Amino acid sequence: MADLAVVATEIAAALGELNVALIRRIVARIGADAALAFLAEALATEAAGGRLTSDAARQRTPGGVFFYLVRGRLAPCDRWKLWPQDRPRPKQPTEPFRWEDRLAHLPALLAEPGVAMTAKLTLIGRPGRVIRAGECVITTLQSSGKLLTLPKGVPAPPAQPMTYVVYIAAKQWRKVEAALANTDDALIIEGVPVYDERLLGLAMLAQSVTTKRQQMA
Repeated sequence: MADLAVVATEIAAALGELNVALIRRIVARIGADAALAFLAEALATEAAGGRLTSDAARQRTPGGVFFYLVRGRLAPCDRWKLWPQDRPRPKQPTEPFRWEDRLAHLPALLAEPGVAMTAKLTLIGRPGRVIRAGECVITTLQSSGKLLTLPKGVPAPPAQPMTYVVYIAAKQWRKVEAALANTDDALIIEGVPVYDERLLGLAMLAQSVTTKRQQMA
């Protein structure tokens, strides 16, 4: 170990580096030959004009270049021994955001609402009773309230059936009416969702209507 201590002192002197203790730990960790190779590269870098700090705010000192080279080339297990602050910290578990937690955030959110440029809803399923009212066809689709798998972090609301009242232009309906006689087919509606305060639910104003089989064809 005495030889390593001498090598560390020589490296510190060649670099003009005051942090001799860190250089000693480096030499003890990687050996004299590897440390001297890093010294030669650091001096060559200095002779070629040096190296800037990561933020390009200033020139690294010769010792800083040496430490930069060692720190960047070592295996993680060795680097973490010399620079413990580089060791990744385990992620602290976070409490999942629950559906009922939304109420605490709503006042602040509603105080500064964003602007929706457009909104579109897609419904896929089998229509219920169909009523013709002039040039409009009205039907309903009801969801079970069960949601598909949501992305991690998105709170799942309690399952609750939702009835959508759909308004379709008679001209569009005629294009899908015959196809829906096949009970294996499904209606696909894209349109604008509108909250119906009288029904306390969503109305949908259809913009395009097709069926799964028509879409595949």
